[in-house]
Amino acid sequence: MDSMVGSLIATAGLIISGFALAVDMPAEGKAKCGTCHAIDKNIFGPSFMAVSEKYKDDKDAASKIAANITVGGSFGWLFGYMPARGLGANDSEIQFLSKFIADLAK
Repeated sequence: MDSMVGSLIATAGLIISGFALAVDMPAEGKAKCGTCHAIDKNIFGPSFMAVSEKYKDDKDAASKIAANITVGGSFGWLFGYMPARGLGANDSEIQFLSKFIADLAK
């Protein structure tokens, strides 16, 4: 009986923590970035969360991320080279996604 209660408590904790950490990629990100990036895992590029963690103590994080997306590059990630504007993101999408990424680690 005790092991069953413990299992139920552990399962409930995992479900609750999963909901607390679940963040969906915005539509702009899925369309323009989702081929190479995910929220929480590296694909061909670093995860959005890894980028956010890299800049989490930088008050200019969103603008730096936006500049990187705009010009493209590797930025020291060792994943390869990101083309400028990813898959054709426009300025408003870049600004929105940069703020979204910067805010993930907060």
